[in-house]
Amino acid sequence: MTATSRPAVARARGVRHRPVAPWDPSAAHRFHTTDGTPLHVRINGPADADTTLVLTHGWTQDHTEWDPVVDALPSSLRVISYDHRGHGGSGPATEGTATVAQLADDLAELIGARAPHGDLVLAGHSMGGMTLMALAERHPELVADRVAGVAFVATSCDNMDKLSLGLPPSTARFVSTVDRALGRGLAGLGRDTIPLRPGIARPFVKWLAFGRRPARADVRAMTGQFLRAHPTSVAGFRDSMSAHDRRVALARLRRIPVVVLVGERDRITPVQHARVIATELPDAEFVLLPDAGHELTYERTSTVVTRLCRLAGEPVPPR
Repeated sequence: MTATSRPAVARARGVRHRPVAPWDPSAAHRFHTTDGTPLHVRINGPADADTTLVLTHGWTQDHTEWDPVVDALPSSLRVISYDHRGHGGSGPATEGTATVAQLADDLAELIGARAPHGDLVLAGHSMGGMTLMALAERHPELVADRVAGVAFVATSCDNMDKLSLGLPPSTARFVSTVDRALGRGLAGLGRDTIPLRPGIARPFVKWLAFGRRPARADVRAMTGQFLRAHPTSVAGFRDSMSAHDRRVALARLRRIPVVVLVGERDRITPVQHARVIATELPDAEFVLLPDAGHELTYERTSTVVTRLCRLAGEPVPPR
């Protein structure tokens, strides 16, 4: 994004960005999981903050999808964002570890090492939201003892193997078959990144991931994240998400403040998926965003920021 285009995009999102500081290497960290996988981690805000906000990103994306949100959050809030294994600047998922369950274990380890004390607010977009559900399933004590709020942003608790992408049934089945074949083909190439040209990938990303009139810079950013993902890893995660079923795990979050956000035009985790989550969590706030697609951290930044600030007990920044 150019220096001249960023303020215009910020105004369209309804947020006032803090000035972006020069890149500070001390803000980027390398964390190694117990199986030796390096995760790229970024931490913003004071180390002694009462609450830490942990942000988990979606499939074929990375921590930078949260940058518009992080830029608009109060500077008093400690924020941890990171790349899942197989994504962004993290190492690839080793054999058998490209699963949502493994992502939950990675998150639990990261919290233990980088945020061992204080309250936690967890926000997960798409596969990141599924990671939070798996965390509740696999690490219930951590969730019960420390989590003060959860935001599910454009995500699902089940039936990811039955998506239509807003297409007629026969077309959706054909697209799904092609998608799986393409995933297997890319995984078999042994490449570290997805070997597609941005100009070829960008129209598909725009159609699939965004709602009405997305900013060009946002589509470019999301396309860049997609192309940086590790092909074999993301193919494995796709299969894991297809088997994802954690409706029962949501019960562990019923005593915690939860907000569920979904875009009206989301093709990947459509509105009915969000309604299932809200049904399992009857006290959760349900937020339906007209004309928005799947990329709410870009498309509806101010709404996401407002809900995260409320969960964290922080003042909402002026628009």
